[in-house]
Amino acid sequence: MLLFVTKIVTLKIMYNFINTLFHMKVIRFNLIVLLAILSNTVNAENIKPFTSDGCSAFPDGTTKDKKLWLACCKAHDYAYWQGGTYWQRLEADKALQQCVIEAGETSIVNLMLVGVRFGGSPYIPSTFRWGYGWPYPRLYQALTADEIKQIAALKTVSTQTN
Repeated sequence: MLLFVTKIVTLKIMYNFINTLFHMKVIRFNLIVLLAILSNTVNAENIKPFTSDGCSAFPDGTTKDKKLWLACCKAHDYAYWQGGTYWQRLEADKALQQCVIEAGETSIVNLMLVGVRFGGSPYIPSTFRWGYGWPYPRLYQALTADEIKQIAALKTVSTQTN
Protein backbone atom coordinates (compact mmCIF):
# COMPACT_ATOMS: atom_id res chain seq x y z
CA MET A 1 0.00 0.00 0.00
CA LEU A 2 2.85 2.36 0.87
CA LEU A 3 4.45 1.70 -2.52
CA PHE A 4 1.16 2.49 -4.25
CA VAL A 5 0.79 5.79 -2.33
CA THR A 6 4.43 6.67 -3.08
CA LYS A 7 3.83 6.12 -6.80
CA ILE A 8 0.73 8.31 -6.74
CA VAL A 9 2.53 11.10 -4.87
CA THR A 10 5.50 10.85 -7.24
CA LEU A 11 3.20 11.00 -10.27
CA LYS A 12 1.38 13.99 -8.78
CA ILE A 13 4.68 15.82 -8.17
CA MET A 14 5.86 15.02 -11.72
CA TYR A 15 2.53 16.18 -13.14
CA ASN A 16 2.72 19.47 -11.24
CA PHE A 17 6.34 19.99 -12.33
CA ILE A 18 5.58 19.31 -16.01
CA ASN A 19 2.45 21.43 -15.82
CA THR A 20 4.46 24.32 -14.33
CA LEU A 21 7.13 24.02 -17.04
CA PHE A 22 4.45 23.90 -19.73
CA HIS A 23 2.79 27.06 -18.43
CA MET A 24 6.16 28.80 -18.17
CA LYS A 25 6.89 27.91 -21.81
CA VAL A 26 3.44 29.08 -22.90
CA ILE A 27 3.91 32.35 -21.04
CA ARG A 28 7.41 32.74 -22.48
CA PHE A 29 6.14 31.93 -25.98
CA ASN A 30 3.25 34.40 -25.65
CA LEU A 31 5.65 37.07 -24.41
CA ILE A 32 7.99 36.47 -27.37
CA VAL A 33 5.09 36.68 -29.82
CA LEU A 34 3.83 39.87 -28.17
CA LEU A 35 7.28 41.46 -28.31
CA ALA A 36 7.68 40.49 -31.96
CA ILE A 37 4.33 42.06 -32.85
CA LEU A 38 5.11 45.20 -30.88
CA SER A 39 8.54 45.54 -32.47
CA ASN A 40 6.97 45.31 -35.92
CA THR A 41 4.32 47.89 -35.16
CA VAL A 42 6.88 50.40 -33.89
CA ASN A 43 8.13 50.85 -37.47
CA ALA A 44 4.70 50.47 -39.06
CA GLU A 45 4.57 54.10 -40.11
CA ASN A 46 7.21 53.59 -42.83
CA ILE A 47 6.34 51.96 -46.12
CA LYS A 48 9.03 50.24 -48.20
CA PRO A 49 9.54 51.37 -51.81
CA PHE A 50 7.17 49.76 -54.29
CA THR A 51 8.18 46.43 -55.82
CA SER A 52 6.27 44.12 -58.12
CA ASP A 53 6.82 40.48 -58.98
CA GLY A 54 4.34 40.63 -61.83
CA CYS A 55 1.60 38.07 -61.39
CA SER A 56 3.33 36.40 -58.39
CA ALA A 57 2.89 32.63 -58.68
CA PHE A 58 0.63 33.04 -61.73
CA PRO A 59 1.81 33.37 -65.36
CA ASP A 60 2.14 36.94 -66.68
CA GLY A 61 0.37 35.99 -69.90
CA THR A 62 -0.39 33.19 -72.34
CA THR A 63 2.05 30.99 -74.24
CA LYS A 64 1.49 33.20 -77.31
CA ASP A 65 1.72 36.55 -75.50
CA LYS A 66 3.85 36.01 -72.40
CA LYS A 67 3.06 39.47 -70.96
CA LEU A 68 -0.61 39.76 -71.94
CA TRP A 69 -1.94 40.77 -68.51
CA LEU A 70 1.36 41.75 -66.82
CA ALA A 71 0.32 45.44 -66.69
CA CYS A 72 -2.89 44.36 -64.91
CA CYS A 73 -0.85 42.49 -62.30
CA LYS A 74 1.53 45.41 -61.76
CA ALA A 75 -1.40 47.79 -61.16
CA HIS A 76 -2.87 45.20 -58.80
CA ASP A 77 0.48 44.88 -57.00
CA TYR A 78 0.55 48.66 -56.53
CA ALA A 79 -2.83 48.52 -54.77
CA TYR A 80 -1.71 45.53 -52.67
CA TRP A 81 1.58 47.24 -51.76
CA GLN A 82 -0.37 50.18 -50.30
CA GLY A 83 -2.95 48.09 -48.48
CA GLY A 84 -6.00 49.64 -46.87
CA THR A 85 -9.45 48.42 -45.96
CA TYR A 86 -11.17 45.16 -46.85
CA TRP A 87 -13.33 47.03 -49.36
CA GLN A 88 -10.30 48.60 -51.04
CA ARG A 89 -8.82 45.14 -51.48
CA LEU A 90 -12.06 43.89 -53.00
CA GLU A 91 -12.03 46.86 -55.41
CA ALA A 92 -8.40 46.11 -56.37
CA ASP A 93 -9.29 42.47 -57.08
CA LYS A 94 -12.30 43.49 -59.18
CA ALA A 95 -10.09 45.96 -61.11
CA LEU A 96 -7.63 43.12 -61.82
CA GLN A 97 -10.48 40.94 -63.00
CA GLN A 98 -11.80 43.68 -65.32
CA CYS A 99 -8.33 44.45 -66.67
CA VAL A 100 -7.68 40.81 -67.59
CA ILE A 101 -11.10 40.60 -69.26
CA GLU A 102 -10.27 43.73 -71.28
CA ALA A 103 -6.95 42.12 -72.25
CA GLY A 104 -9.13 39.47 -73.94
CA GLU A 105 -8.60 36.59 -71.57
CA THR A 106 -11.96 35.73 -70.01
CA SER A 107 -11.26 32.02 -69.46
CA ILE A 108 -8.54 32.57 -66.84
CA VAL A 109 -10.14 35.41 -64.86
CA ASN A 110 -12.00 33.36 -62.25
CA LEU A 111 -8.96 31.22 -61.44
CA MET A 112 -6.86 34.36 -61.08
CA LEU A 113 -9.46 35.95 -58.80
CA VAL A 114 -9.58 32.88 -56.54
CA GLY A 115 -5.78 32.96 -56.33
CA VAL A 116 -5.60 36.61 -55.23
CA ARG A 117 -8.49 36.32 -52.79
CA PHE A 118 -6.85 33.41 -50.96
CA GLY A 119 -3.14 33.99 -51.60
CA GLY A 120 -3.19 37.75 -51.01
CA SER A 121 -4.69 37.61 -47.53
CA PRO A 122 -3.17 40.16 -45.12
CA TYR A 123 -3.09 37.46 -42.45
CA ILE A 124 -0.39 35.47 -44.28
CA PRO A 125 3.12 36.97 -44.03
CA SER A 126 3.92 36.66 -47.75
CA THR A 127 5.66 39.06 -50.14
CA PHE A 128 2.40 39.54 -52.06
CA ARG A 129 -0.09 39.92 -49.19
CA TRP A 130 -2.46 42.87 -48.89
CA GLY A 131 -0.38 45.78 -47.56
CA TYR A 132 2.98 44.12 -48.28
CA GLY A 133 4.73 47.50 -48.39
CA TRP A 134 4.18 47.85 -44.63
CA PRO A 135 5.79 45.72 -41.94
CA TYR A 136 3.79 42.61 -41.03
CA PRO A 137 1.19 42.43 -39.52
CA ARG A 138 -0.60 45.32 -41.21
CA LEU A 139 -3.96 43.55 -41.77
CA TYR A 140 -6.93 45.70 -42.88
CA GLN A 141 -6.87 49.36 -41.92
CA ALA A 142 -7.54 52.63 -43.66
CA LEU A 143 -4.50 54.60 -44.73
CA THR A 144 -3.87 57.73 -42.67
CA ALA A 145 -3.22 61.10 -44.29
CA ASP A 146 0.46 60.76 -43.36
CA GLU A 147 0.67 57.31 -44.98
CA ILE A 148 -0.97 58.62 -48.15
CA LYS A 149 1.68 61.37 -48.27
CA GLN A 150 4.43 58.75 -47.96
CA ILE A 151 2.93 56.76 -50.84
CA ALA A 152 2.64 59.87 -53.00
CA ALA A 153 6.25 60.84 -52.23
CA LEU A 154 7.47 57.36 -53.20
CA LYS A 155 5.40 57.44 -56.38
CA THR A 156 6.99 60.80 -57.31
CA VAL A 157 10.49 59.41 -56.71
CA SER A 158 9.64 56.28 -58.70
CA THR A 159 8.41 58.22 -61.73
CA GLN A 160 11.45 60.52 -61.66
CA THR A 161 13.88 57.59 -61.73
CA ASN A 162 12.12 55.67 -64.53
